[in-house]
Amino acid sequence: MAMPASRYAPQMHADDLSRGRLVLATIAIMTALLLSALDQTIVGTALPRIVAELNGLSYYAWVLTAYMVASTTMVPIAGKLGDMYGRKPFLIVGMVGFVLASALCGQSQDMLELVLFRGLQGVFGGVLMATVFASVADLYPPRERPRVQGYTGAVWGLSSVVGPTLGGFLTDNIGWRWVFYVNLPIGILAVALVLYAIPWTRTVHRHKIDYRGVALLVAGLVPLLTAFSITSDHAWTSPEVLGLLAFAAVALVAFFFNERSATEPIVPFGLFTDRTFTVSTIVGFLVTFGMFGTIIYVVLIYQGVLGIAATNSGLLITPMMLGLVAASILSGQLMIRIKMYRYIGTVGIAIAAAGIGLLSQVTTSSPQIDVVRDLVLAGFGIGTTMPLYVNAVQSALPREITGVVTAQVQFWRNIGGTVGTAMLGSLLAASLPGKIDDEVAKLHLPPQALAALPQGSGNAQALFDPTQVAAARAAMPPAFQPVFDQIIVAVRAALATALHDVFLYGAIVVAVGVVFSLFLREVPLRGRERRPSDVETEAEREEDTAPIAAFGD
Repeated sequence: MAMPASRYAPQMHADDLSRGRLVLATIAIMTALLLSALDQTIVGTALPRIVAELNGLSYYAWVLTAYMVASTTMVPIAGKLGDMYGRKPFLIVGMVGFVLASALCGQSQDMLELVLFRGLQGVFGGVLMATVFASVADLYPPRERPRVQGYTGAVWGLSSVVGPTLGGFLTDNIGWRWVFYVNLPIGILAVALVLYAIPWTRTVHRHKIDYRGVALLVAGLVPLLTAFSITSDHAWTSPEVLGLLAFAAVALVAFFFNERSATEPIVPFGLFTDRTFTVSTIVGFLVTFGMFGTIIYVVLIYQGVLGIAATNSGLLITPMMLGLVAASILSGQLMIRIKMYRYIGTVGIAIAAAGIGLLSQVTTSSPQIDVVRDLVLAGFGIGTTMPLYVNAVQSALPREITGVVTAQVQFWRNIGGTVGTAMLGSLLAASLPGKIDDEVAKLHLPPQALAALPQGSGNAQALFDPTQVAAARAAMPPAFQPVFDQIIVAVRAALATALHDVFLYGAIVVAVGVVFSLFLREVPLRGRERRPSDVETEAEREEDTAPIAAFGD
């Protein structure tokens, strides 16, 4: 039996609100988006300094992985619940919880606390990400959504540009804790706007929440991604890693069969029978794998390999984000003018892979402009894929499940980012110590010189705080300061070598997306809009409901 649209919470469109309240409602949604999007970009620039102060390079990837694991798990859950019970309560809960979790992150006294609080923050961040984009669909009819989506793209671009720079400025001038405290005033404003402007929507229909699916999804994703993360200090064949992977496999297989029979599944796997949806999710997974690896680990190039301050490294990431935003707007315009629009994505993915691949060639003597060039290429290439595959999926599948399919595209992109960050982080953590030993050994320093060095001078995390490096050098006898300088150069070279592998593997994963992009089935954009008379033929009705019947009763 097909899933009727009436099962979902009734939508409140722009025509139902006064102009003033609609403007405030739109601003409220954009502010909520800014709250979540800014946090994802502001923290990355501060991470090296956090690692230096809290002494936890092995937890570097965990700070971001914990957030993404929790956020990724919550996206499909919150999206489904929002369809059932309306968006406003989830917007409020998401923002209040996000702000409180941010305050806890700022109070962290060690890396373990920070990781735990970031996980809690990710839970509410997932609620926000799932709810914000669906709220736009609730407020605006299809003919007006592209204009509003342009605003959301501008907000996302603003956060991408401002976040790294602001994170670097706060880290260098006030302290890294303020990259979390800055969420408090934004969150308070967003909550006030949502309470006033966003209308309540309720449904009179009874819903059956897939509690078993929720539990199995959490039970599968958390150990899976945890297994990827602990490979920094555990072998892939260790009992801990294999045990977590085995548990995750059992849980996810059980989740798959549960969703196939669930009345209202969290993840409707029947959607994968549509080729456009399948290709879009696979490409999204692969591209986001490389995107997050680039955004997160390029900071180590700037601060660790090239020795650039946190503020300047944030500024130098900006070109990637500007390229991403420009390409997103351009590809959205080209899609409606080019019949074979799948090749836009193919070319974009190839450009992204080339940019990430060039980052693998950076050394301690590379000029900053080369890194900026590579980031522009990576950002431009990734940006072409953002609107293209979402619009393709929305046009290929019936409008009654637009919210569901949009959430699924975001979900699989998040999975790609989470897996990419964890796997590339484990690769870096596993290879870096040996490469440092190799580079220091090449110096052929006498034992007495090595013994005179301060403890930790051969540790890569010392590179991320210039003040700490300068203080350690000044504390040494003048005769040994040249030796200290040689050690620092060697550690920078080792970090560059380790990052070569990280970006090379990231580029290869993204390049695989080029092949999959060629299999995209192009459908007429907005091809399933209603007639002006809002009447469908029987053939259109059967065509629209067929994909729904594939995954639910």
